[in-house]
Amino acid sequence: MVSSDHLLTADQVNANLSYLRMKRFIDIIGSLIGLIILSPIFMLIAFLIKIGDPKGPVFFKQVRVGKDEKEFQMYKFRSMVSDAEERLKDLLTLNEVSGAMFKMKEDPRITRIGKFIRKTSIDELPQLWNVLRGDMSLVGPRPPLPREVVEYSSYDRQRLLVIPGCTGLWQVSGRSNLNFDQMVKLDLKYIEDRTFWIDLKIIFKTVLMIIGSKDAY
Repeated sequence: MVSSDHLLTADQVNANLSYLRMKRFIDIIGSLIGLIILSPIFMLIAFLIKIGDPKGPVFFKQVRVGKDEKEFQMYKFRSMVSDAEERLKDLLTLNEVSGAMFKMKEDPRITRIGKFIRKTSIDELPQLWNVLRGDMSLVGPRPPLPREVVEYSSYDRQRLLVIPGCTGLWQVSGRSNLNFDQMVKLDLKYIEDRTFWIDLKIIFKTVLMIIGSKDAY
């Protein structure tokens, strides 16, 4: 495990070019197939979101921080009320995790359909478009918000040396039950050890979690 005294460098994490090329190839093929096969689900969820809140958009766009601290627009199905970001400041004192991230199990901003698509992780499916564009990978660290990165230490910033992912080691190792420090440690373990087979294992575990509908928030 990486210690705070010996930080990873970009050259270290990007040294295996054959793996990185294969990873990008899998990302392109996987996201394309996913977008095509899941298109009926996309249309159904879009319809349900509009029925629940006709004035709000179907998709939620949010600025996230990716590889080398470059910002990008991440897409999700909207699972919250239209003014969710404006209402966040009133909920920050109720944050249920420590560190530079916000989580609240009974978040009052979540809509009825939002609870379902969050529990089943369907709200994350539009991120396949981010994967196709190259903003994200199928597997990697969670892309943080700019306001979270402001609070990062040099140790935490090591998460930003690689392309962020739709799922990752921390998501299949406890997810909402882990605090920020535990998430960072798991992300850095993944960055150090990542291989094609580890990526496949994480994807497989993620699918099992979605099928089992384990709680997510």
